Amino acid sequence: MHLFASLRGVCVTSGPRDPFMLLLLMANTINYRSQDAALRLPCRVLSTRIKSRVCYCGDKFLMMPQRKGDCENRAFRNMSEKRAVLFNFWGVVALSRPRAFLQELEELHRLPGGFLSRVASRTDGAVSRAERGQVTLSQMVPAFEAECVAESAVKGVTLPSDWSARGLLEELREAMKDVQPAVMKTAARLRHSGLLTAVLANHWLDDVASGGGPARLLSLLGAHFDLVLQSCRSGHRVPEPGMFHSALQQLGVTSQQALWMDADEDGVKAAEGVGMTAILVEDLDDALKKLANFTGVQAVGAESPPPPCSPDDVAHGYVTIRPGVRTHYVEMGSGPPVLLCHGFPESWYSWRYQIPAVAAAGFRVLALDMKGYGGSTAPPDIEEYSQEQLCKDLITFLDKMLYCCVFVQAIPQVTLVGHDWGGFLVWTMAQYFPERVRAVASLNTPLFPADPSVSPAEKLKAVPIFDYQLYFQKPGVAEAELEKDLERTFNIMFFSSAEVGKRPALSTAGVCARGGLFVGLPEQIPRGCMLTEADLRYYISQYQERGFRRPLNWYRNGEENWRWMCARPPGKMLMPALMVTAGKDRVLLPAFSKGMEDMIPHLSRGHIEECGHWTQMERPAETNSILISWLQETLRGGGGVTMAPKL
Repeated sequence: MHLFASLRGVCVTSGPRDPFMLLLLMANTINYRSQDAALRLPCRVLSTRIKSRVCYCGDKFLMMPQRKGDCENRAFRNMSEKRAVLFNFWGVVALSRPRAFLQELEELHRLPGGFLSRVASRTDGAVSRAERGQVTLSQMVPAFEAECVAESAVKGVTLPSDWSARGLLEELREAMKDVQPAVMKTAARLRHSGLLTAVLANHWLDDVASGGGPARLLSLLGAHFDLVLQSCRSGHRVPEPGMFHSALQQLGVTSQQALWMDADEDGVKAAEGVGMTAILVEDLDDALKKLANFTGVQAVGAESPPPPCSPDDVAHGYVTIRPGVRTHYVEMGSGPPVLLCHGFPESWYSWRYQIPAVAAAGFRVLALDMKGYGGSTAPPDIEEYSQEQLCKDLITFLDKMLYCCVFVQAIPQVTLVGHDWGGFLVWTMAQYFPERVRAVASLNTPLFPADPSVSPAEKLKAVPIFDYQLYFQKPGVAEAELEKDLERTFNIMFFSSAEVGKRPALSTAGVCARGGLFVGLPEQIPRGCMLTEADLRYYISQYQERGFRRPLNWYRNGEENWRWMCARPPGKMLMPALMVTAGKDRVLLPAFSKGMEDMIPHLSRGHIEECGHWTQMERPAETNSILISWLQETLRGGGGVTMAPKL
């Protein structure tokens, strides 16, 4: 099934295969992603009772000694078949388990131990029928209460006069939102590494939900797992074989290609009974280390970067600004809108580490291909890329989103986050169109107020490290150099501060004198550690068709921008703002941000010392921590944040 919707100049495309997922997408409660990516996955653990066995790994047969978790792990990691990791929702993804709440309720009301658990676990009881989807939640609650009353009469147990199962229900619904960050990050990393993932949950059909909590939970799970299988929709409960078989069938894997993680021994035994490898989760850190041994995917730890999203993980949309100008954006999450604006020479993809993290924190994230980049089309005329025109186009983007009633929500005001040229633009929006900006944040790029007494060309000449911008002024010159070898261009541009001194140095000073930005650098430049090979290929693909002409035009409006800004009153920016500086950025120096508080009285600051220019890629964990903390503090009253699942 392929879905294509066009609403007043806005179109959203995605490809849900499950009708339930499609309904959730149409209700704007889940960001559906394509599941068409080719995945490479191997075989499971074989019998552990023989002393040695032959394993086929890659192109070799290996005689391996039998040591639990040795050959099995290598085979699981290295075979070129599909692999899948399945997680029990209760006790693994969500820390709590229903049994624990039943025990607490028994203690609270001084009921015999196991009284409520026995009633709830009846095969033909109200809870089991609700978890199989035979009755809804609103039907389950009174039926369960009646069962408890009947059981108390048989057992001679006195129930409290105010006995009700609704309090238990509310506690369970709160517990469902308390998901474990390490598990969510691990699931995302497994998917990014080519493994299929699923979460299996004993859930009921919640027909009394209010506030969107269950929908946001499903949206969060859908953003991290390939399959979210609820018992109420499969007709089977965890750990029944039917539940496992349904999940394996939908993932397209056999039981020998799957690994199950569960906090209950009964679930582990049941998974092994259908042929899966299983890990008992007694200590989460130990369990994740075992999972890493089996899959070959590094366990999530304090030093691990947050999981990125891929182009298939996000919803893609287009807004027609006017004939010939169309903006491409990606979207994830729900809550107060946060618009991410990248710089040069980048793409929405530069925010791949921030999009899932900010969405999981309770925000609706929209990351743009800025005008002239990637999927955002625009004419090659230089004046199309002035700050005035860029702001007007961004406002049109927000206005046209108002017309959509199903896939997107109105955005009368937005929180803007920018980096590099994106940072310059968000400061411009905040200063000259403040009524549309709820809050504003910039990575690396400080506020550069227009000075009527000094032209932009004079300013650039006064700062040697800005000489590359003077080189960019003549159309066609920089384009020829940057487009000559796209792989070399991005290998030169994208490097971390930790690599300085270990690779050929790129200098932005003296560019005009030496005749080019890359003059003097070797032809063969290694890929920087910030990018995977897949990342590099994606950036290249975004510039193959239209090259650098349009992105470079952002640099060619200095005089026009200066005249336009000087003609307007230099008012202070009174909305909440954040400035994040990077200690090793050799172009946008932290010192340039000195005195910003004079123009922005409500300015907060963040600083990452061991970081270069590409902040959100080089230090994603630190960037996310600073940004999300500020967003939550700033937009706490914006609606939606407190209802998000807890991470």
